[in-house]
Amino acid sequence: MENLKQHIESLIFTAEESLAIPEIQSCLKTVYDWDISKDEVETCINELKEKYNDESYSFHIVEIAGGICFFSKPDYHASIQALLQIKNKKKLSNAALETLAIIAYKQPITKAEMEHIRGVSCDYSVQKLLEKELIIIKGKSNAPGRPIIYGTSEQFMDHFGLKSPDDLPQLKDLQVTENEIGTPSD
Repeated sequence: MENLKQHIESLIFTAEESLAIPEIQSCLKTVYDWDISKDEVETCINELKEKYNDESYSFHIVEIAGGICFFSKPDYHASIQALLQIKNKKKLSNAALETLAIIAYKQPITKAEMEHIRGVSCDYSVQKLLEKELIIIKGKSNAPGRPIIYGTSEQFMDHFGLKSPDDLPQLKDLQVTENEIGTPSD
C-alpha cells in the first residue's frame, strides 16, 4: 500500500462531488486489490487535513454531505468568484453560436432575417451576444418598421483573430464529414 495517502489525496482532488470513505476503499480495491480499513482511510484524511490547514495552501479538505472534498479557503473566494464570472462570460450556447455565425456571414442583418434562417426566435441569443459585446447595432434598415441592423464587433474580431469579416473561413474551405446513420446500401 505504497503512497496510500497520495492515492487518497488524488481521489479527493479529482472527485466532482464529496467522496465518501467507502468510495475511496472501493476505488483502491478495484485498482490495486487493497483491503483498506475505514480507520486507515480516516488516518490518511486527517493527515491530509493537517497538511492543508497550513496557511501556505489556498484550499483545505472539508467533510460535507457524508464525504470529503477540497474547498478553497474563504480568504480566496473573491478571486475565485472573479474567475468564474470571466469564464461564464466566455461560454456561448449552441443557439448563440448559430446566431453569431449567421450575423458574421450575413452582416449587416436584421433579427427577422436571422430568425428566417434559423427558423426560431433569436431574441435571447441576440441579447446575450450584445451583452458579451460580440455583436453591435449598426443602424436601422430602410425596410418597413425600420428594424435594427446587427453586425460583428471589434471584440468579435479580436476573439477570433480576424482583421475583417472577409477573413472568415469560406464554406468551400470547411471540410464536411459524412453524417450517415446505419450502413450504406450497395
